[in-house]
Amino acid sequence: MVVDTGRDGRQDTAELVYQPTRADILAGVRLRERRRRLHLLRWGFTGLFGAGAVLVVTSPESSAFSLVTAVFCAAWIWSIPHLQAHHALRTVSWQGEYRTSVSETGIATETAHVMLEQRWSVFRGYRETRDHVVLLSRDPNILLVEVLPKRGLRSPQDAERLRALVSRHLPRV
Repeated sequence: MVVDTGRDGRQDTAELVYQPTRADILAGVRLRERRRRLHLLRWGFTGLFGAGAVLVVTSPESSAFSLVTAVFCAAWIWSIPHLQAHHALRTVSWQGEYRTSVSETGIATETAHVMLEQRWSVFRGYRETRDHVVLLSRDPNILLVEVLPKRGLRSPQDAERLRALVSRHLPRV
């Protein structure tokens, strides 16, 4: 881990080294979904199709196809975040280990194949979970979600440094 102490003596950089997992991406997808209130819509449709399945079972003139269709739709709608996380993991996992540096200028990520630097102005805010720090993009649909897994840090002090850096530049949402 590289720690830069600036001219005022503050430690200004936190570095994470990690391999993205489905849990990391799922944390970002779920947070984005809650922020946009899409989870209410998803659970509403899941409940609607679940209730339809119950009605099909209790109806004397129902078909097995109707039951299977209602259960399939409820399960499919419920699993949308998991499907998104699976797809995103397939998109990024081939890049290998991620080395992310969080500093006063922004977030720089490097893999064996790509380098990406994002300024703080790209993000609208952040949310911290038990295992992740999730940054949400400024665009109206929150198309970009940056997930920083805490397991990529070396020590609890690094977690405090990361939290301080992020909170200095972004509001908690």
